[in-house]
Amino acid sequence: MLVLAHISDLHLDGSARATERAERVRDRLWELPGQVDALLVTGDIADHGTEPEYEEAASILGLRHGDVPFPVLTCPGNHDSRAPYRKALLGLPGAEGPVNSVQVFDDGAVLMCDSSVPGRDDGELDEETYDWIEATLDELDGGLPALLAFHHPPVALHHPLPDSYQLRESGRLAGLLARRPEIAGLVTGHAHTPAATSFAGRPLVVGPGVTWTLRLPWEGEQVADRDAPPGIAFHVLDDSGRLTSHFRVVT
Repeated sequence: MLVLAHISDLHLDGSARATERAERVRDRLWELPGQVDALLVTGDIADHGTEPEYEEAASILGLRHGDVPFPVLTCPGNHDSRAPYRKALLGLPGAEGPVNSVQVFDDGAVLMCDSSVPGRDDGELDEETYDWIEATLDELDGGLPALLAFHHPPVALHHPLPDSYQLRESGRLAGLLARRPEIAGLVTGHAHTPAATSFAGRPLVVGPGVTWTLRLPWEGEQVADRDAPPGIAFHVLDDSGRLTSHFRVVT
């Protein structure tokens, strides 16, 4: 089986608060007594999309020198900027096209997909990204269950803030899932609240935020609970292709 840790929405902005919360989560993951197969970080890694923010993220996540206990897989969110993200976080030449990557394991594959739209807060998987997903799955030839990870949930979560900035044209994503039974589920971020639902007949899990937690309408008028501890999700993709998710807070 494949075991994946999942965090989202670090919003590193150079403040001591953001740094401390991200480092606290990092320390919990690095000190796990049992190793996970990878860490997924589903976007809004930086708050303003600047190179110094990504340099800090690379340092915290161990990407600068490769001193990590397991692969760290990332994708951009609406607060991220593609060129500085590539340059300072990934050590690649700066470019403005979508940032997509795949990690193949013995028991499954994870496709980290770019749903960011430069200059906008809502999301979209563009033509280049859909072509890349199809080509990547073709190369895997249906031999492994696959997870798609990206920032923007494609469904309403019943809060007006994230529901205003969903993934656009979700019908195209539903069509992809209908054609691709090897896609076992979807994992996203963006909403700053752990959530589990379904989309087009597949599990959809939203990772908790590191920077703050969304208060739902029935929890009060204040949108951001900045005192809530950051959270981690653990996803288990078993040999039958079934996805199970667990959630933890980091105190």
